[in-house]
This record gives sequence, C-alpha cells and structure tokens, in this order.
Amino acid sequence: MRLRRLPMAVVRRLLPSTCALCGDGCDGVVCPPCCAQFAPPRGPCCARCANPLPVSPPPRKREPVASVQGQDVENSLATEPVCGSCLADPPAFDATVAAVDYAAPLDQLVLQLKFGARLPLAPWFAERLRDAVLARPAMALPDVLCPVPLGRRRLVERGFNQALEIARPLAASLGVALHPKLAERTTETTAQSGVTPAERAGNVRGAFAAADPDRIAGRHVGLVDDVMTSGHTLAELAATFKRFGAARVTNFVFARTPPHF
Repeated sequence: MRLRRLPMAVVRRLLPSTCALCGDGCDGVVCPPCCAQFAPPRGPCCARCANPLPVSPPPRKREPVASVQGQDVENSLATEPVCGSCLADPPAFDATVAAVDYAAPLDQLVLQLKFGARLPLAPWFAERLRDAVLARPAMALPDVLCPVPLGRRRLVERGFNQALEIARPLAASLGVALHPKLAERTTETTAQSGVTPAERAGNVRGAFAAADPDRIAGRHVGLVDDVMTSGHTLAELAATFKRFGAARVTNFVFARTPPHF
C-alpha cells in the first residue's frame, strides 16, 4: 500500500526491472532495442490465417458486405490478400491478427508466461498485439473479445488462463468489451502440442460450447490466444460461435508459428 502512494519514478528506483530478453535495465518487461530487434512488424500475411504470403499473393475477390447488429459495415478484408489454402478451404474464422512470429527468443517468453507464471509478460504481449491491430486501420474492431477457454483441470493446475491475461489489457487498449465466460471448454482435451498435426482437428472437435448465446448472435466476436499453430482450436471455437449466429469471428494472437512447424 505504501508503494502505491509513491511516484512511479521512485518505485522504479526502489524496484528496478530488467529486460526479459537481454537483462539490461529498462522501465518495462522488454527493452526498446530488444523489442525493435525481435518483435518488428510482420511481413505480408494472409488476412485470414496470418500465415506468411509469397511476394505476389493472389488477389482476393470482393465479398458481400456483412451485417452486424442490423447495420451494414464495410468488409474491410475484402481487398486484403488471402493465401491459397484459405481460398481452397476457408476456415470457420474470418480473419487473424498476429503480432509476432513464434520463433526464438520470443517463443521462450510465451513459455515463461504459460508455464512459469510470469504474468507481467501478458500486458507486453497485449501491447504488441494492439500495435498489430492499429497497423490495419481499415479492419473493423470486434464487438466483444473472448479468450480461448482452458479446461477446468488445466486451469486448476496452472492457476490462470494466459489467454485471459492477454485479453484483459488488449480489451482495455482497444476499447472493446471483454466477456471471459462467453465460451467454455466442455471436454478436457490433450494439449495440441502433444498430438500429431493430423490428429489436431479431431482432438478439439466438439470441445467448446457457447455459454452466453445472446451475446454472440449477430455480433463480431474476437478470439484471443497466446499462440496459433495449426489453427484448429480457433477454428473449432469459431465454428461453435457461428452455429449460434456470430456474424464474424476474428482471431487475435500474440504469436503465429511458421507453416512448417
């Protein structure tokens, strides 16, 4: 309580912080030089799945205008490039925003948050994600944000949901409502990292339920997670929301794994 009454400059002097990547002193969890070196803006990516695109991506045909809560809104992704995989087999979600590539050394920060309970990393993840969203000013913000839910057993073991820890500051910075219990995981699935790529879709099939359908129908829902690998978890949750009438589903993930992972 006494620390809360002190000016922040005094608190920083009494409790100096160091960069989580290089160890140098800094005001935040990652120093500006490391942020610039290891978390620069991503290159051209598919607007739908956020996988990297070739230099000359195929043009996307214009889609019909979407309607959210009775109002026509411009489909801002209509002219953004989409990869061949999403054109051939569109996923249930409509768009993905990813802040960084899942690669060293940022992958270690993800693991430190998830398994080491380094919760101060979550707001920094949210800041990078916010910047990635603001870099696409034409993209409509969602009406509500929902973190990807953990199963009850894993939540008890870990003590927190890393997706929710990222979603809280992200919602505040974007001015979007956060509903942590919009969805629930009804099946205790094996961690996606523990199954083969061919098994991942089946591993999460039917794993989610909409806990508050009235907040979903006709709305643009944003899903928040720390990492997107195959995309099957987010696709399954998006499909669940679409069954309850969601007009649009956009993923907001801190890190995106390269396609060969």
